[in-house]
Amino acid sequence: MCTSDNDVLFRSKIDDAIRLCATRQKPYYFPFMSERKQNVAAEYLKTICCENYLFFGGCGSSERKMLGIFYKNPDTSDFPISAIEFSFRSSDKLTHRDFLGALMSLGIERETVGDILVENSRCVVFVKSELKDYITSQLFKIGNVGVKIKDADLSNLPQGRGREEKFYTVASLRLDNIVAAVTNYSRQKTRELILSGRVCVNYAEMQNVSHNLKANDIFTIRGKGKFILNGVLGNTKKDRLKISVFYFR
Repeated sequence: MCTSDNDVLFRSKIDDAIRLCATRQKPYYFPFMSERKQNVAAEYLKTICCENYLFFGGCGSSERKMLGIFYKNPDTSDFPISAIEFSFRSSDKLTHRDFLGALMSLGIERETVGDILVENSRCVVFVKSELKDYITSQLFKIGNVGVKIKDADLSNLPQGRGREEKFYTVASLRLDNIVAAVTNYSRQKTRELILSGRVCVNYAEMQNVSHNLKANDIFTIRGKGKFILNGVLGNTKKDRLKISVFYFR
């Protein structure tokens, strides 16, 4: 695993947050972060033996989460997260990208927005609480589609993005082979992609092109999405591997 300059800076911010929390005796909350960044934070917090922290994104199944550093008694109820529900006609097909684009057009930063759960005729968006009133007073359309807004019912959330099973044939379970298969990139372009730090395995940056994946490993490709190696299904007559991969839409 490679450590970037951004990771070093992020760890120093965690140190600062722990000091501020102890001095003020109040929780310190980081903005929403990717699963990779959560992994970096969790690994670092373990190394410095910090235990008073929680990751939370608004519901139990959240992918994007805030990190809370606590003086004592970590509690998810204290996180400054609000859930907004948008409803629209079922004939209007809106996507995750449509909602994210509309929020960004308001000048909102990505790190203030958590999961965006979309299904037919409704969407629930988790946001930093301080932005809730601004969003509800400004956002009446997603693209050209009119929407109605209300507080979300956390007991009845949309399923969000599903996952699709896809099948590939590869020479081996090396990272470069599998990334090339799911992206349809050339061997050289795949190598450049991995060496540039744009591929993560189990949320840790992986620049080793020959790293062997195993069943249930999660790998993300910047610009392409999130995948899980479901497993090997067998061999072809030419002794290549048939694999199943889940792609998160």
